[in-house]
Amino acid sequence: MSAPDGSPVGAERSIGQLFASATTEMSSLVHDEIALAKAQLKQDVKRGAISGGAFAVAGAVLIFSLPMLSFALAYGIRTWSHWNLAICFLLSFAANVLVAVALALLGVVFAKKAKKSKGPQKVAASMKETAGVLQNAKPHPRELPAQDRAPEAIEAVARSSS
Repeated sequence: MSAPDGSPVGAERSIGQLFASATTEMSSLVHDEIALAKAQLKQDVKRGAISGGAFAVAGAVLIFSLPMLSFALAYGIRTWSHWNLAICFLLSFAANVLVAVALALLGVVFAKKAKKSKGPQKVAASMKETAGVLQNAKPHPRELPAQDRAPEAIEAVARSSS
């Protein structure tokens, strides 16, 4: 097993190696956060496209179906009920409006979901927080290795551990 810089795990590494490793890992973290933001933005765009598509379909249904469906429905109602033809046409128009309203409501639901999504904003806040932590980071003071210590310190440690 080895560290990201290729040195064996457990081996003491220099401050330069540790800094290089931290820089590499930070770069990887930033790239991953950018990828997450892109994925969340793609999802929001997809919801917006579905919303726009639903509105477009609602408009198309209302515009293109009115002439053909209204006549067919009105004559069908007249054949079935023997009502006045004007009332039959009004009922067929009302049915077309109900279909268009239902599709428009579907578009509103998806538009609200796309608007509520805070995915990219969360990732941006996380990236700012990470950058703030790294700007304020100071290296941890390290103790000198055993060969650089005074013999008194080594004896004190030996006495306390026995």
